[in-house]
Amino acid sequence: EVNEKAFAKVVEDKQREAGDGFDGTWVAHPDSVPVAAEQFDKVLGDRPHQVDRRRDEVSVEAKDLLSVSDTPGAITEEGLRSDVNVGIQYISSWLRGNGAAGIYNLMEDAATAEIARSQVWQWVRHDAVLTDETGNTRQVTPELVRTIATEELEKVRAEVGDEFFFNHGRPDESRALFEEVALNERFVEFLTLPAYDHLD
Repeated sequence: EVNEKAFAKVVEDKQREAGDGFDGTWVAHPDSVPVAAEQFDKVLGDRPHQVDRRRDEVSVEAKDLLSVSDTPGAITEEGLRSDVNVGIQYISSWLRGNGAAGIYNLMEDAATAEIARSQVWQWVRHDAVLTDETGNTRQVTPELVRTIATEELEKVRAEVGDEFFFNHGRPDESRALFEEVALNERFVEFLTLPAYDHLD
């Protein structure tokens, strides 16, 4: 069932990409290649590309690429929790030798965890304020991130069970590494760099 949901998500993503005019794509796991290729084959047929789809209605200038203030959305507690949870789970998977990890029915890789920890680092450094589901606000601080890490680890423990969590998940190491790369005063170049010292 988990694989079916993951592949359904890949199909949905690749249908959108092919339909938007992309000629190719990337996948997080080799098993997704045939699934992705099928969606592009349906759109491309015998054509090697869609260069004829010019999208002349879209006009993007350099200033548009740099305008983050126009980005919709808000920093939410749910988003912070997701970043912390996925970041720690990915590091746990990476320490066990898996570069691609199935997390909540999605195939995640180091890029996902890197984005997650980078967001947390930025939010802490720039005194970001998050909004919870009731509309209350609070500042993203190292203490808040640590509290959420504790809560999210308990959630993961309940999901995977004590035996796997403690015997294989390396929760303390994974959490410590996530906090090191997300809360350090200086921005660590890439989240897996300090993790190499923890490989068996």
